[in-house]
Amino acid sequence: METIEAIKTRRSIGIVKQDPVPKQMIEQIIEAGTYAPNHHRTEPWRFFVLTGDGRNKLGQVFEDITRIENAGDTPENLISKLERQKKNPLRAPVIIAVGIEPSEKDNVLVAEEYAAVNSAIQNMLLAAHSLGLGAVWRTGKITYHEKVRDFFHLSSKGEVLAFIYLGFPDMEPKPAEKTSFDQLTTWIG
Repeated sequence: METIEAIKTRRSIGIVKQDPVPKQMIEQIIEAGTYAPNHHRTEPWRFFVLTGDGRNKLGQVFEDITRIENAGDTPENLISKLERQKKNPLRAPVIIAVGIEPSEKDNVLVAEEYAAVNSAIQNMLLAAHSLGLGAVWRTGKITYHEKVRDFFHLSSKGEVLAFIYLGFPDMEPKPAEKTSFDQLTTWIG
């Protein structure tokens, strides 16, 4: 697949089959992430692959966070939220959690560390697409909770920036509706 075509045709695929994804494909996707641009070559990305029961363990963390964050909710609402959060990681056979551990070197800007990891995530999404897999980059408030950070044993400065839900597509994505680049571009000569 040509690079420009891959960029233009990649879509978030939120519905995937529960068929196993070969380990070799997962490794190719992670390796693609490590080729992202990274000022000072600090390699701030960390990757965690969740399959099988690992997804249930993450679901338990999501349930715990939801219980804490919604303690004042009615019992009916709370039960519904708890069940939904607990099941969320089961929507795909593989989740790659992508974390950041920013460098503490004086010459390294934290914003550039985040940019590097976000670039790694985009590389991973493009790699998944080129392999015929469906992927979606999921975040939300729960992603940045300290219990998620602790689950992945990240430092107090680290955090998870993405949950990439991955599998073989089980949906047809809609065409992208993009604002033309010329409406968003200023040429300065």
